[in-house]
Order: sequence, then C-alpha cells, then structure tokens
Amino acid sequence: MEQQTVKLKWVALASLLNNTGAAFLWPLTTMYLHNYLGQTLTTAGFVMLIMSIAMMMGNYVGGWLFDHWKQYQTAILGVSLSTLAIFLLIFVHGWPWYAVLITINSFGDGINATIVNSYGTLVSDHSSRYVFNYIYMAFNIGVVIGTLLVGVLLPISVVVVFAVATIFYALLMLVVVLTFNVAVDAIKDNSEIQEHYHGSRQLHSRWIILVWLILINYITVHLSYSLWESVMAVHMTNMGIPFYAYSMLWTLNGVLIIIGQPLVNKLSPYVRLSTQIIVGIFIFALSFLLLIFARTLTAFVIDFVILTIGEMTSFAGLPAWIAQLTNVDEAGHYQGLLNIMMSVGRAIGPLYGGFVIEKGSYQFLFISVFCLMTGTLIIICLYLWHLHRVQRRLNLDNDTQNL
Repeated sequence: MEQQTVKLKWVALASLLNNTGAAFLWPLTTMYLHNYLGQTLTTAGFVMLIMSIAMMMGNYVGGWLFDHWKQYQTAILGVSLSTLAIFLLIFVHGWPWYAVLITINSFGDGINATIVNSYGTLVSDHSSRYVFNYIYMAFNIGVVIGTLLVGVLLPISVVVVFAVATIFYALLMLVVVLTFNVAVDAIKDNSEIQEHYHGSRQLHSRWIILVWLILINYITVHLSYSLWESVMAVHMTNMGIPFYAYSMLWTLNGVLIIIGQPLVNKLSPYVRLSTQIIVGIFIFALSFLLLIFARTLTAFVIDFVILTIGEMTSFAGLPAWIAQLTNVDEAGHYQGLLNIMMSVGRAIGPLYGGFVIEKGSYQFLFISVFCLMTGTLIIICLYLWHLHRVQRRLNLDNDTQNL
C-alpha cells in the first residue's frame, strides 16, 4: 500500500543493511580470487575495475530510472539484483562465476546507493543536512559490522560469508518492499528543496556549474581516500608496522564516525553547510600533507583521526548540499552522479598512487593529492564567492523594481 511520507529511519536502515552486505565483498574479492581461486593479482585487479564500472553504471541507471520511471520499482530492481547475485554465490563461487555474480551485485549496489540518497532528498520532517548526516552514520555502522564479520566468518568458510551476506540483503529487500512505496510526486510538490529551487531560478544554471565543481573535487577526494585502501598498507608495513595495526585503523575510523556524527549534527544552527563542507575537505586534505612526516604507528593513528574528522565533517553533508543546489526533479540524476564520482576516484586512485610511487616517492604522492584537493577546493570557494555577489546584485535589482 502506498504511503504518504518517506521516513528517515527506514532510509537509514536501508543504507545500513546495504553497506553491511557490500562490506563483506569488497575487501574479500582480491584475496579470494588470488588465494582461493588461484587467479593472478592482475586478474583480481581487472575484476575490481569491472566491479567499479558496474557500480558506476548502476549509479547512473538508478538515478535515471528514479527521475524518469518509477521510484519504488527502481528500488525493487536494485535490491533484487544484489540479493539474487549473492544468494547464487552460496552455491556457485568458482572461477569465472564469482566474477560474473559479484559484478551483477555491484551493479545492483550502484542502483541501491543512488536510491537511498534520492529517497533521502524526499524526507520532509527533517532538514536535508540532518537527513544525510544520519544516513552517513548508518552507512559507516554497516561498513564496520560487515568488515568485522567477514574477518570472523572467512576462516570458517567462504560459503558462510556469502550466506550471512545474503541474510543482510534479504533484510534490505524486506525494508524496501514494506517502506519505500511512497507518494513521491506529492512529496516533491511540497518539499523545501522545490521552494529553494524556485527561489533561485535565475541562478539555476550557475548553481549547476557549482555542482560540477563540487563533483570534480569529490573525484580528487576519493582518489586520495583510495590510497589508504591500497598503497598505504604497503607503505606502513614497509616501515615495520604490522598489517593488523593498519586494519585496526579502519575500525577506529568507523567508531569515530559513529560517535562523532551526532556531534556534527549539532553544528547546523551555527555553521553554514557549505562552510562546514569546505572546512571539512580542507582538514581531510591536510591529513595527507601531514603523512609526509609520519614514521611511527602513533603518527599514523593521529593522522587517521585528523582524516576522519575531515571526513565526517564534509562527506555526510555533500548529498545535502547537492540537493539544495538542484531541482528536486533532478534528485536521482545528481545523487547518482555524486556516487559515480566517488567510484571514479576510487578506480583511479590505486593506479595513480602506484604510478607516482614508481616514478617518484610516497612523499611526492602525498603532496600531489593535497594539491589536487586544495586546488579544486579553492576554485569552488572563488566561484561560490562570485555566486553570492551575483545573488546580492539580483536581490538589489528586485528590491529596486519593487520601489
């Protein structure tokens, strides 16, 4: 039966369940292909690339279908593909079927990620800033649960890993079927985002340019972030730091976000969203510059705490900022693009990191990504300053016409 409102608790729960299931699979894939199925690291890397491309395609398709087809049916499609692929992996997980099914799962997850954010733009009983902070916290709880469980379950059996992941996807299917069938058109007509858009129609094309600048910066941010998921493990172990200490940094990251994200919500009355995001990304970028001086585990822990502060201050707010700058009828398109840019950055990052280290050094790599992030961030700041000047001039002209 169709409901009248989108409830934040169900959107956040969908994010938690989807990312718990996904967190079983991404860290597992390279090791499973190489150690269990006997494939080369090059083959494993190629499969990871195909998974990233499939997820980007899912992001795009999910956004297009959300805007141009039926929102509820799109949500059902995404979760059905993800769940079916993981269920089949319980019984068929040899080569090359593992690669085929994990790619289908990634495509479904791409749809799911876009749908969660797109439904988030329709939550009407909270500000978009609060909504996406809440969804981001749920996302990280899911990642922590998934990565912890896969470490415990894999020594038992890979079949157990797929079976438990299937349970999380089945629960996601249940949440989507029971709670996502809402009267989307009625919500769009009354949303605060629609009011914001109509209030700034003269500036709409200029806001879209700002959106694209934000998306380009987001590529550089996730290009940099992916270095922690790839070359940083080698860098730290080369310094004599054990691998388990590196893996514990991710647990620390998740715990800090779970604790800190509610505190970030309290900034809403005091700090403009755009300012919070810009400061957060700068802190995130600064953590990479500080890596030049990190030599001990303590230094890496401090640096990762700084990175996490920047992450939770900025990442959760980006979908909300995009929602504020765009028409609600374009929600699927731009929320999908945000996820695509994240995947593009994550796909490029390990390749870029390996190339720069081979031709230069880790220190040069850290300096280069700091420059990429801060350079695009400065362009955003300058363009935002220009937009505010234009808006003030338009308001002044309107006031003059009313006299």
